[in-house]
Amino acid sequence: MGDRFDYFVVFAEMRTGSNFLESNLNAIEGLACHGEAFNGHFIGYPNRTEILGITQDARDDDPLCLITAIRDEPKALGGFRFFHNHDPRALDIVLDDPGCAKIILTRNPLDSYVSWKIAQTTGQWKLTDVKRRKDGKAAFDADEFRAHVEEQQAFQVRLLNRLQCSGQVAFYLAYEDLQSVAVMNGLADWLGVQGRLEALDARLKPQNPQPLTDKVANPEMMATALAGMDRFNLSRTPNFEPRRGAVVPSYVACVDTPLMFLPMQGGPQAEVLDWMALLDGVGAGEMPRKMNQKQLR
Repeated sequence: MGDRFDYFVVFAEMRTGSNFLESNLNAIEGLACHGEAFNGHFIGYPNRTEILGITQDARDDDPLCLITAIRDEPKALGGFRFFHNHDPRALDIVLDDPGCAKIILTRNPLDSYVSWKIAQTTGQWKLTDVKRRKDGKAAFDADEFRAHVEEQQAFQVRLLNRLQCSGQVAFYLAYEDLQSVAVMNGLADWLGVQGRLEALDARLKPQNPQPLTDKVANPEMMATALAGMDRFNLSRTPNFEPRRGAVVPSYVACVDTPLMFLPMQGGPQAEVLDWMALLDGVGAGEMPRKMNQKQLR
């Protein structure tokens, strides 16, 4: 139990980086994350029989008894990971409890889907030794992917609505944030513990670091299917938006006037560029463009 919260929950899904997040949380003094505490097939981890003295049968009979044990853990702020298909009784308990800190971890649904399909193919769900990496490719299935997105999105909307209606605020993390020591330490500060990380846990290795199209056995089918889909309806669940850097090469600057144009698709680009060129009495082709980050600065 901490000063700010009594315990915490990490809302995540398979292949979103939750194992890596948990390993770093457990490396922070004052925190203890107990795995997938409410997975219907096991308690905490596949090879465990109990958490803090609470057996799987006892948990199934009364999920509150396990939440209470984690909340009352004396030496650390306890918590667990929770996926959309875990025990819904536990979900209602934690969502109604402002003393439970909510951490929401998301990843671009396409990346998580492809990672999940590869893990199914190879049977490798974690990697600690790169020499033992198993190669495999995902077979993209449009209907399956659509269901994957809709399922995760519905859960995210449910979380968002329940937190809004109860006046609670979650700590949002994207998959990309997990590589930042500063973000991890910011999370520790938000949770109200004194411990901090000096470096990220290096035991878990990226399993599929290659470009997305190289990880799919049928990339043409994937491209066709994605072209016919809404952009994952990201306007409804903005935390699904993939992290992107600025598209600096598309920027155009005036020659002398301190003005820069950041074009948007579908906007009046030619008209704006002609107007900018007139400001300095030059041709549109003479204005600086295709810059990199260093040139922009």
